[in-house]
Amino acid sequence: MIDPTQPDFTYCCDPNRRHDFVLLFDVAMGNPNGDPDADNMPRQDQETNHGIVTDVCLKRKVRNFVALTEDQGADSTRRIYVQDRGIYLNDLHREAHNAIGVPPAQAANPPVAQRNAAREWMCDHFYDVRMFGAVMGTKVNAGQVRGPMQMTFARSFDPILPTEVTVSRVALTDESEKKAAERVQTAPAEDGIEAERRGSTGTFGRKAVVPYGLYMGYGFYSAAFGKQTKVTEADLQIFWTALLQMWDHDHSASRGLMACRGLYVFSHDSSLGNAPAHTLFSRIKAERKPEVAFPRQFEDYIVDSDINGLPQAIKMTPLYAGR
Repeated sequence: MIDPTQPDFTYCCDPNRRHDFVLLFDVAMGNPNGDPDADNMPRQDQETNHGIVTDVCLKRKVRNFVALTEDQGADSTRRIYVQDRGIYLNDLHREAHNAIGVPPAQAANPPVAQRNAAREWMCDHFYDVRMFGAVMGTKVNAGQVRGPMQMTFARSFDPILPTEVTVSRVALTDESEKKAAERVQTAPAEDGIEAERRGSTGTFGRKAVVPYGLYMGYGFYSAAFGKQTKVTEADLQIFWTALLQMWDHDHSASRGLMACRGLYVFSHDSSLGNAPAHTLFSRIKAERKPEVAFPRQFEDYIVDSDINGLPQAIKMTPLYAGR
């Protein structure tokens, strides 16, 4: 975990400052973010074929990391509200109303003061509500929260070419599959394809992978909204740690090898900021080496961070910049 006592980390863990950050990560032989509208193929820009990873995907990884590393007990202040196939949201809203003493009959349409109290209780107890915000105006109304930490879609530096791979399941589910497999195995070969190759397994499937892609995404922390949700130094410390380490706790066969390749935080002297975010983001650049036609590893790129001429009111902290 990041040590906030170190001088270089003091600024980026201060919730009273505005922070803008650049996140670099890559994927090798995996699907970083499947599109359910396209048979779970890796998301792409339809015009340029550059790869895309949504902010929702990245926040899910942060949530999973916090749920894995932080206490999720009823009294914890770092519980996760949007759980992965977790508890019903209305039950959590009802828990908030019960904690502030609102009768269940009033929970669907509580008075403004009571709804605000429930919203504050949710901010106090749920890390992702406090950081990312939430819309909690369901049947059990706990209000809405605009989160101070926001992230953009990440985009690959070069076009990606997803490759579909056929996979098979050798285990059979029941007797009918066994008989079907036996019929195919004993059938005459057709078109030069051996019978054994055509049907000795139970089910065939397909998975899509990206041979390699280096992605860049951006994020913003608003100190003004952070004050409203009561973000602490520890909250920011956990967030930066998650961006660095969450990849190692999110491995699966479909995701291949994903890793953080850079995390650069621009911290402002003031809560409102001292420079436009886009002028800061342009200082982090990655270019494919001229001799590389098809990048297949991080070393095929040159990553450069330019802090020359950076305004004195802004400090850039490279939480991770390397291999």
